[in-house]
Amino acid sequence: MQHPSQDVGRRAEVEHGQAPFAVLFGCSDSRVAAEIIFDRGLGDLFVVRTAGHVLDTTVIGSIEYGVEILGTPLVVVLGHDSCGAVAAATDALAAGSVPPGFVRAVVDRVIPSIVGLVSDGGSITDVDAATLGHEHVKHTVRMLQGYSVSLATAVAEGRCAIVGLEYALADGRVRVAEVVGDIGEV
Repeated sequence: MQHPSQDVGRRAEVEHGQAPFAVLFGCSDSRVAAEIIFDRGLGDLFVVRTAGHVLDTTVIGSIEYGVEILGTPLVVVLGHDSCGAVAAATDALAAGSVPPGFVRAVVDRVIPSIVGLVSDGGSITDVDAATLGHEHVKHTVRMLQGYSVSLATAVAEGRCAIVGLEYALADGRVRVAEVVGDIGEV
């Protein structure tokens, strides 16, 4: 870890404007802090986080801001293993247990990502957690492109790419799950 762009000089550099190289949309899990995971500093990433990296209109608007207003060429969806939102959605499908309050809104937005993994006559509990999380990341990438005309246009014009990544809590490794658009060689 080099901890770049985190000093007083960098703070002065970005005081009057920002030009992040990526919009990072990730889970709000306290163990998945994007700037720490990727060793980035002030002004490097435009970060948007929600529990379970679930989308709604303000999240999509924030991501569009990063791409259209700030000119950021890369959108990263960062998922991780042991995601509580994916586990809660699994429990909701398997046992009908729905969390209280607005936490249910998070679960309701994860369910469409994983419900298709249940084969005829099977149960969601037959699918391992890693597969469920992987599918949720891929689904989120596809939803961003499908829901946002602005992002779909930016990808089609080659101004932006959307990449889904999965972070492993145990070893800190990140692997590519889904790519939409041209990111060059991986």
